[in-house]
Amino acid sequence: MQPKLKSKVKFADREVGEVTRIIVDPFSREVSHIVVGGNGVGPVERQIPTDRIKMVTEDTVELGAASSELERFPLFRRDEYVTIREIEIAHLEDHLNVEPGEVLVPVPELERDVKRRTFFTYLTHVISVLLALPLVFPVLKFLMKPMYAPYDNRWIRVGNVSRLKKEDVGAQFKFKRKQKEAFMPETEVDKNVWVIKASPAVLDSVYKGKEMKFLDHKGDVIWVNKPTVPYIAYSGKCPHLGCGYKWRNVRKLGKELFLCPCHLSFFSVSGEVMGGPAPRPLDVLPIQVAESGDIQVIDIEYKAGVKERVRLV
Repeated sequence: MQPKLKSKVKFADREVGEVTRIIVDPFSREVSHIVVGGNGVGPVERQIPTDRIKMVTEDTVELGAASSELERFPLFRRDEYVTIREIEIAHLEDHLNVEPGEVLVPVPELERDVKRRTFFTYLTHVISVLLALPLVFPVLKFLMKPMYAPYDNRWIRVGNVSRLKKEDVGAQFKFKRKQKEAFMPETEVDKNVWVIKASPAVLDSVYKGKEMKFLDHKGDVIWVNKPTVPYIAYSGKCPHLGCGYKWRNVRKLGKELFLCPCHLSFFSVSGEVMGGPAPRPLDVLPIQVAESGDIQVIDIEYKAGVKERVRLV
């Protein structure tokens, strides 16, 4: 039986309060901690891992410790968590056997040892390539040819500005694009971008009063976004791992934001990272708006998971 909200919490020697919140691991989808508050705890709340729970009944959680150990458990910090109503993790609520209330999941931090693991992975690959290079150079030369093909800088019509009724509100525009991967046949894929009608404050936050230039594979300028044009287009892929993100009202922050539900990255309307593991702001795309209001973008894709913007296509 899982702990329930409002259940009484008892140590071996006395009752100390009640369960005020449930914390869930978003990956295992199991209850990882309970948050205890009430008269026995004082004006604060304590976070207690479920492995310290001895027994759970219908309305009571019994801990396998004495009440003197209460202060050893860490204080609960509300700003480090979001409720499961503020994110989208498929079937998470269905998996939980708890009463409705404030069920939380932690906002994960970027793994600290990724660079070290990446270094040793790349080192192994480099050694393997050097050993095999004399034998496979002609094949490698043929296979690597598509890597030096020019970028696709075609303008694509995605919609009309008539959809953008209010300033600083994200609107998703879906479109189809023909795409060819190396030597594979050309296919049609579903893509999307997010467009906002930006207020002067948001324009200043994105452009800092300067023009934003976009380059081709030779380093030549193909387009310039001007800070006086009140429309901004963002790539539909999160810069963390390339997941799709959404425009959501985050109640705990009291504002609407871009939210990636996969790994809980938050972005302001100007694309700035406000929380989560994303290493850089949302990627701005070249945009032009015709007199008719039609919106066109160049569908540039950047490498995910890195701080710098590295163009891929």
